[in-house]
Amino acid sequence: MPHLVFYAVIGVVAWYGYKMFKREAARVSTRVRRNEEEARNGSQGTLVEDPKTGEYRLKKD
Repeated sequence: MPHLVFYAVIGVVAWYGYKMFKREAARVSTRVRRNEEEARNGSQGTLVEDPKTGEYRLKKD
């Protein structure tokens, strides 16, 4: 019985680690795609509009 509990805990930790890895990989992939697009266009950043003031600012990572 203790073996079953041990393997269950290991399985849950592995599953949680995999989910966190996928989330981080998606975030990094999005940043890399945005940087490649900026390099292709020759831009130096992505602008986003501030809804309160209507001013454009560089997007922060």
